Amino acid sequence: MKIAMLAVSATAFLHLKGPDGALLYDGKEKVGIELYGPGSPEFARVEERQTARAIKRMQDNDNKVSLAPIEDRRSEATEDLAALTADFRHIEHEDADGKPLAGAALHAAVYSDPGLGWIKEQVTKFVGDWGKFKPGSAGI
Repeated sequence: MKIAMLAVSATAFLHLKGPDGALLYDGKEKVGIELYGPGSPEFARVEERQTARAIKRMQDNDNKVSLAPIEDRRSEATEDLAALTADFRHIEHEDADGKPLAGAALHAAVYSDPGLGWIKEQVTKFVGDWGKFKPGSAGI
């Protein structure tokens, strides 16, 4: 068997479901997120950053395992998910002044919005599944 034929893609598309479980569409277009997967350099950098944070917390706590405060964990999760996001499709969000956001600012705003926590859950589950990054599995 040519095992390289089973290599995963660096990115895959997550078709988002709303909080009620229904797939989201903007007209006929799928609403979702293009994400970097577990075989990508972006994913490796996030894992490296997570490990460094854990080691620093241990060093700061006399080499004992400690849990970061909830505010730090939320901020770190937002940063990590934004780093794993290649692109949003048909997702809009505004800043506090009502101005539309784009790029990294848009990603951070969506992931940090507590009312949109259902998006974070879907993204976290999706990026942890190697099978979602199998070539041809996205079904875009």
